[in-house]
Amino acid sequence: MSPTLGRTRSGTESDLAGRGGMLLAMVLAVLGYQINATMLSPALPDVIERLGTTTAAAGLSQTLFFLMAAIGQVTLARLSDQRGRKPMMVVCAFVLIAGNLLCVFAPNIEIFIAGRILQGMSAAMFTLAFLTLNQLLTPAGFGKAAGIITAVNGGLAGVDAIAGGQIADTIGFRGIFVCSTLIAVVGLIGVRKYVPDVPPTTADARFDSRGIAALSIGLTGVLVGLAQGASWGWASPLTLGFLLGGVAALVLFVLSQKSAANPVIDIEVLASRRAWPLLITTVCTLGGAFGAIALTIPLFSQDARVGLGLSAVTAAVLFLTPIQLIGVISAPLTGRLGPKIGWRTVVVAGAAANFAIFVFATFFLHNEWILVASLAALGVTYGGFMLTGLNGLAVTTAPKDKPGSLSGLNGACFGIGASLGIAIASAMITAGSDAQGPTEAGYQHAMYAALALLAIGVLSSLLIQRPDPETAAADEEPQLVLAHH
Repeated sequence: MSPTLGRTRSGTESDLAGRGGMLLAMVLAVLGYQINATMLSPALPDVIERLGTTTAAAGLSQTLFFLMAAIGQVTLARLSDQRGRKPMMVVCAFVLIAGNLLCVFAPNIEIFIAGRILQGMSAAMFTLAFLTLNQLLTPAGFGKAAGIITAVNGGLAGVDAIAGGQIADTIGFRGIFVCSTLIAVVGLIGVRKYVPDVPPTTADARFDSRGIAALSIGLTGVLVGLAQGASWGWASPLTLGFLLGGVAALVLFVLSQKSAANPVIDIEVLASRRAWPLLITTVCTLGGAFGAIALTIPLFSQDARVGLGLSAVTAAVLFLTPIQLIGVISAPLTGRLGPKIGWRTVVVAGAAANFAIFVFATFFLHNEWILVASLAALGVTYGGFMLTGLNGLAVTTAPKDKPGSLSGLNGACFGIGASLGIAIASAMITAGSDAQGPTEAGYQHAMYAALALLAIGVLSSLLIQRPDPETAAADEEPQLVLAHH
């Protein structure tokens, strides 16, 4: 018999088994993508050394990875409204595996970057998982499941960061992508077997390929210009060409959305206070916190000249593992808390706490143990409150007739924020470098930039529209029952 999955108040053992299999499959599917971010961070110096490249080029690979994550989430989330969630999850898995193989066999930084671009596209797996769960579960059930999925957003309880450092110190960065490929294959099998087919919500709509092209060109131009401006020269024709061309493409994108039959971004939704302050908060949170966690601190902690001079393993154990380990615990707890006190409250509290913690991390960058304690605290405020709260708020406040609109936008803003943060950090570190490499001032300026982004995030979170009590009450009612095939 096929178990029934849905918004029901009680269930049989087969219901629970089906839901457990579905959730485990989603966890493995998103983990295959996520460890490419968390495991690779401590291995960035190894990438630079083995591929004979520069800090700026390594930073560009990270920028493009998260940029493609943004574009993939907008594109595939909207496509899933028309084609179904499960088919798009399968596409994500295949794209991730292809990107991993390119990175495993990359002979140079150019092929490596191509692989990172494909890997980034698969980030849509997160948004697709949230959308599927929201359609299948009660609000309380969704909160719990969202917390578990979000916990994976920080990696595998810190084990992956340590493993990434160990792999970098022994066999090299390529081993990381072998691990990701194995997990992605298992996740793909699980998705095909356990995830039910959620009916498309706008099956007859036409896909806005022109809008996607303009958005992709615009974001790429702006973010690559920011990432490479310091090394190319801010006034160079190449930098100005990327920046101005990107801005022009984004203007064309906005104009095209007003006349598109099925726009990638619903301008009416975007103009609402339930949308734009949330999206700014997401961009600034990821830009500030993730940019520092994924680039500035890994490079600084392993810099023997002006940094802490630690090995990749030690740096991962001290500065990455605590965030991930605590996040694995705090994210599910936040998922339970969100429906009770409100997702907006969770986001505002997390944004304020993130900023306060980063003040200590920024001004005590050379104090190893204060830095450790600060980053560990981010496991609660960033790994728990913000990542879970931002996702929960986007999914539960989206228009009912376009469930993928706001969550897809918000998922894209995760990628935009991460790529923006890394681009700015890379630019600051490169601008502060001398003939021998990065300087202390470069790292410090990168942290100041992160702190400024987080401050903007606090202000924008306060502007997020409070949910309508009647709408919130209506969301508590069962809405959809689907059969698992």
